[in-house]
Amino acid sequence: MAIGLAAGCAMAVPALAQSDRMAPIATPAQPTAIDLKTGPMPGATASEAWHSQYGSVFARNVTSATLTPFLPDPAKATGAAVIVAPGGGFRTLSMENEGWDVAKGLAAKGVAAFVLKYRLNPTPAEMAEFERSSQMPPPGGAARPRPSPQERMAGIAPMLTDARAAFALVRQRANEWKVDPDRIGMVGFSAGAMLTMATALNGQDAKPAFIGNIYGPVSAMEVPADAPPMFVALAADDPLFGGTDFGLIENWKAAKRPVEFHLYEQGGHGFGMYQKETTSTGWFDAFVDWIGMHGMLKPAA
Repeated sequence: MAIGLAAGCAMAVPALAQSDRMAPIATPAQPTAIDLKTGPMPGATASEAWHSQYGSVFARNVTSATLTPFLPDPAKATGAAVIVAPGGGFRTLSMENEGWDVAKGLAAKGVAAFVLKYRLNPTPAEMAEFERSSQMPPPGGAARPRPSPQERMAGIAPMLTDARAAFALVRQRANEWKVDPDRIGMVGFSAGAMLTMATALNGQDAKPAFIGNIYGPVSAMEVPADAPPMFVALAADDPLFGGTDFGLIENWKAAKRPVEFHLYEQGGHGFGMYQKETTSTGWFDAFVDWIGMHGMLKPAA
């Protein structure tokens, strides 16, 4: 199955503080980031740039993919691992709220976590022009046809290559990082959830042991008989995916594959690790409990 998330999915925008403007920042130090050596992003001309917004930090124009490990205290290590894919419409990456903070939370639970900074589609080099190009269409504007999940996934081949390289690296260094190669999962947010789905369904040698789809697409798609267990968290008031059907859940059930679905009343899109006054904030603890139910929080015999 071919797996762009083109204009159909905008940047991850949390319901709180939507008026916050983008502010350029210096590229943060990332001393433990490992180059995945998947090559430059085809067609890229601008250099990687970072900005702050919504109380988090974002990267854009990523042309070289990296993987940053967040390893647990050896005394707490379970042997399980999760590759974390931030979202941002394949134009930016919400590196803090949907990346580093998630990885830190998992490491605190004894799970090795690896933040994937995957390559992105090119955006304008100038911040003002980029910000204009990122704004959501005005209410009542002409509606664009919503592409199918298969159509959305068709244009993310470089990102899928990055995800596969991330799995290969973690498995290659599994002994060093005290990771069980058979217990490496993946969790993604918005566009990162789409990449997670693509990796699970088309990742070839990647094959996550389990996946988390956090406010990603939930429309129907073909599910293979060997699909991994899936955890889904979505807010009913999500402007991108909250009003769609939930065919993906039914497809997973029809394939007789494990699936857990949390539909929160409120939370909007992009809630990630933000501490909000909505029950969507509980998704992380629910996800940890779920992987625990699947035996991921107990060291392998």
